[in-house]
Amino acid sequence: MLVAERQRKLVQLVNERMSIRVNELSKIFSVTEETIRRDLEKLEKEHLLRRSHGGAVSIEKEQSEVSYQEREIIHSVDKQKIASEAVKWIKPGDQIALDASTTAWYMAKELPDMPLTVLTNSIKVAVELSKKEPIRVISTGGLLVPQSLSYVGPLAERSLSAYHVNKAFLSCKGVHVERGLTDSNEFQALVKKQMIEIADRTILLADASKFGIRAFAHIAAMEQIDSVISNSSLDPSMAEALNEKNIKLRTV
Repeated sequence: MLVAERQRKLVQLVNERMSIRVNELSKIFSVTEETIRRDLEKLEKEHLLRRSHGGAVSIEKEQSEVSYQEREIIHSVDKQKIASEAVKWIKPGDQIALDASTTAWYMAKELPDMPLTVLTNSIKVAVELSKKEPIRVISTGGLLVPQSLSYVGPLAERSLSAYHVNKAFLSCKGVHVERGLTDSNEFQALVKKQMIEIADRTILLADASKFGIRAFAHIAAMEQIDSVISNSSLDPSMAEALNEKNIKLRTV
């Protein structure tokens, strides 16, 4: 990989995750940590990111959202595997909530035609499920966010509060042992928070890249999550931390 291409992808990663450590970047790009530090120094001088102790942080506005088109291709293989596993956790007759994450959309694509009620704030999830006659779909309505093709705001939150679901399946931007679940957008965070509050069980769908990350807006404490579905590259220390909090983990 050319130096310019590596640095361009490095900036994309930092902006996607909001923060990332040097040792992780070294593994991703298969170069030494010293090479990564030189890259970060150069990119900081170009005002493309900001170096921090042991890594780098994004200088983009925390509340901005990555477009749906971009999110569809970021870690898409891992997200599809996680979605396939999550679908196995759903039984006929269930009442579930799906957020506006791309992993939830992959779930909607894989859900079989079976009696089910799905509550969602995602336009893409609703459209995908409209093709499956036995599935009843309830959309929250609310303020449309074009970047994520989702509804947020007070109307979406009030709509969710009127219902009860067996299971809520959701994702987020960051999963941190102490900080809990966080998102880059406070309005999305509030919708996800409401989904957790109306559900008997909450299943977090998060690939390994999201662990150890702290984004802008708090969603919930780790103790409010019942189960996590992640990919097999999840750091063993993270798996141990989840076990200590009595959170069931399934890796795929």
